[in-house]
Amino acid sequence: MKTQKLISYRGFAFALSIASASVLTLNSCSKNSNAIDFKTTVPMSSKLSSTTLTYQLVWSDEFNGTSVDATNWTFETGGGGWGNKELEYYQASNATVANGNLIITAKKQRVGANAYTSARMKTQGKKQFTYGRIEARIKMPVVKGLWPAFWMLGSNITTVNWPYCGETDIMEHINTDSLNYGTIHWYNNGNASSGGSVATSPSSFHIYDVEWTPSAITWHIDGVQYYTVDISNGINNTGAFQNPFFIILNLAVGGNWPGSTIDNTKLPASMYVDYVRVYQLM
Repeated sequence: MKTQKLISYRGFAFALSIASASVLTLNSCSKNSNAIDFKTTVPMSSKLSSTTLTYQLVWSDEFNGTSVDATNWTFETGGGGWGNKELEYYQASNATVANGNLIITAKKQRVGANAYTSARMKTQGKKQFTYGRIEARIKMPVVKGLWPAFWMLGSNITTVNWPYCGETDIMEHINTDSLNYGTIHWYNNGNASSGGSVATSPSSFHIYDVEWTPSAITWHIDGVQYYTVDISNGINNTGAFQNPFFIILNLAVGGNWPGSTIDNTKLPASMYVDYVRVYQLM
């Protein structure tokens, strides 16, 4: 059990008890890659306060170059299921940058025992953050068997392991569902989780974010709140969420949650990321 927890920090989303939120119809937004708003005033969407807070951009990757920026990201490489019975082999060559987008592509391509390839990249050891608004503008493939995600792990995972480090899933999507899932995981006498879901159109670009304060973590799509969790005063042993986290982007093929049936007729299929941005309070 301990070994499984050490390996299996990808999400355990298949075991969630998801609290459904109201169904929303959401529209995609456009990016102005030539001008970044370094200051933005947004409502604090925690149920604990209605105060308007001012955030400042502290880091971003706009993916305006021709390759993944190695000062921001490290690729994870390998197969073996990643603790969730995933079917892909992760390799750097499945992530490219073109036309202002990061493109992570899942392919029907054999590497060793793995029948598929994809990419998984993280800011671990390069960029970490405590609190703020962490957001990305993403368009996802809607394909049976695929599992795209934009998420974070506690930077102390190398010393305390999962789920003690905490995990924040900003965006997860599986198969051809219309639902987007937002979830946190932590240790509370075992793997604890809390999350919500909302209907959207994942094949269009949307802005997915969490607002993370010492008091709460709140999820939005295109600025519309759909779930919030109280983490104030370490309630329910949520103290892991008062520590630094790093960011992960990946596109899994198969796994415990989406299942092992893959629609090979739709491959290759890609997840497009317009940007990743982190804002923090001034």
